[in-house]
Amino acid sequence: MLILGIESSCDETALAVCRDGREILSNCVLSQIDMHTVYGGVVPEIASRKHVEAIGHLADQALSQAGITRRELDAIAVTAAPGLIGALLVGVNFAKAAALALDVPLIPVHHIRGHIAANYIAFPELEPPFVCLSVSGGNSLILDVRDYTEIRVMGSTRDDAAGECFDKIARVLGMPYPGGAALDSRSVGGDPNGYPLPRTKISGYDFSFSGLKTATLNVIHNAGQRGEDLNIPDLCASFVSAVCDMLVPRTMEALGETGYGKLAVAGGVAANSHIRAAFQKQCGEAGARLFMPPLSLCGDNGAMIACQGYYEYLAGHLADQSLNAAATMTPDRNFGK
Repeated sequence: MLILGIESSCDETALAVCRDGREILSNCVLSQIDMHTVYGGVVPEIASRKHVEAIGHLADQALSQAGITRRELDAIAVTAAPGLIGALLVGVNFAKAAALALDVPLIPVHHIRGHIAANYIAFPELEPPFVCLSVSGGNSLILDVRDYTEIRVMGSTRDDAAGECFDKIARVLGMPYPGGAALDSRSVGGDPNGYPLPRTKISGYDFSFSGLKTATLNVIHNAGQRGEDLNIPDLCASFVSAVCDMLVPRTMEALGETGYGKLAVAGGVAANSHIRAAFQKQCGEAGARLFMPPLSLCGDNGAMIACQGYYEYLAGHLADQSLNAAATMTPDRNFGK
């Protein structure tokens, strides 16, 4: 089954063609980083306009690279939630038009489910059930993936997402956008105990990153007010260490509760080298199997949407021309007609 996957929830226009939920035939991504760098973050109106300009050409490119014609497509899958509403609507309306013109099924996909599915592409042997930690600029979630379309939220952030904190700290330190990668790079060789930063622990498997973000910003601002120099590698390493100390143990506890013995990590923050190393160490000690997609599939892409779309199709989660986008939606909810 050939599915065209469309992703436009934030600042990447991404389209891909996948076969049977596991094989990538093409994966085209047009990033808007250069346009948003000057603002230090994504400007929703600019993102939406750039999606409009790029999506048609990128669809042709995805089909060309896949070596197929549009008439060979069996379905259209699209990110319908969550994300920037204007950006989402560009992808949803393009998908609706394409599905109508080609007379093929329209498959709405939850963005977080797409990130989970990146692991199916990277690891064909991976099948539910397993636990997945999804960490990105907008979400921090521990998920019980009972089946491809049956997901239970075990824990989530009560305030800021981990990726958002990375970007904001990096911005204050004068690092280029997106800040997560720059901060990760500057942390190499730094002392993770160089600056004492808090680790918030709340009940259950939920997270809270706002206190860590505030404490780190206070360190930066206080040093500036006193005319003191910051040790940037040490501060970055200390910040990343604190994030790891909140993400990793709680996720491992959730994994232990389920007894699955399989853990997947997904989302943009899954590209962080320290977080990847910490999970490799902990899973090795626990005897659990760890699945982390390659860096190329950690960020937003169309292949993950096409992949998850296949399983949504098998489950009968289709939409008609009344499909609308949603800025917020938990990944345990299913779309339907």
